[in-house]
Amino acid sequence: MAGSATASTIGLRVRRRFRAWINRRIPPSRVTTLNQRRIFIFPSKAGLFYALCMLVMLLAAINFQNNLSYGLTFLLFTLFIVAILHTYANLSGLTIRAVHARPAFPGQRSEFELQLERSRRGEHVGLRLQWPGGSPVSASLVDSDSLRLQMHLQVGQQRGWYSPGRLLIESSYPLGLLRCWSWIDLDLHALVYPRPLASAELPGLAAETPDGAAVLIEGSDDFFGFRDYRQGDSLRQIYWKGLARGQNVQVKQYVAYADRSVWLDWEMFTGLGTEQRLSHLCYWVLQFDAQGDEYGMRLPGVTIAPDCGERHRESVLRALALHGTGEPSP
Repeated sequence: MAGSATASTIGLRVRRRFRAWINRRIPPSRVTTLNQRRIFIFPSKAGLFYALCMLVMLLAAINFQNNLSYGLTFLLFTLFIVAILHTYANLSGLTIRAVHARPAFPGQRSEFELQLERSRRGEHVGLRLQWPGGSPVSASLVDSDSLRLQMHLQVGQQRGWYSPGRLLIESSYPLGLLRCWSWIDLDLHALVYPRPLASAELPGLAAETPDGAAVLIEGSDDFFGFRDYRQGDSLRQIYWKGLARGQNVQVKQYVAYADRSVWLDWEMFTGLGTEQRLSHLCYWVLQFDAQGDEYGMRLPGVTIAPDCGERHRESVLRALALHGTGEPSP
């Protein structure tokens, strides 16, 4: 038991030091171009077997002093060296650019969009890209200078920003004898919304005005009636015809008819924890958005005016996702 604990501690230290080293060598960046500092290369399983066969052939050539065996061994060794250069060149100069990460709800799959750009020196064939825990995606840059890739990965269960980790990009082109790879951090994060939690009803529903209510708006074209003159009223709205008939000084009123604007408020769910409140509010945001209603949001320190549409929904969900995280909200 003690030996197992010691081995686990040593392994944890090694992983921490490796992460610190890789972070210094390949720091996070939205755009990364692979060069000698960022590329690693090592023989594959087939390459190790190939090297073992060359060693056996060399020992046989030395034992039997056979010139033909020497020639064949050195020819295969030269082929191995050339394969190293071509495998490295297949990744060298490749640029990977972070484009966009689609928001998602906890446990859903988010889409991470990347752009690959080839170097001026040549083509990039047989590339393989993979996030930790994700499915690999194959790509090649031969006939085009750039390529857009959509990679999908399941996000975590916590709201806020989700980091997929370092992206593995590798290739064993052209002979499969060597594996050339790089671990890059594209500084790409997906926004995870709160998990929607249904509630039977929305307590304390606040609305600016009931449906179809008349709201007094100065300058509107809809005439509503007259009222007595007040100091500060515009002279253009005075009812001059009535004044000419000997009536009291009156002004014209104009109105606009407003639709219902709902306010979703943090205080609607008193007695619940932070995550439960956010989940309930998220559920009602989706409900009002599906119905096409106007709605606003009041959170501690954040107020979003009533509106509707996709952009408004994303703004409200973003505020819910980042509440209490210290990240700026809209």
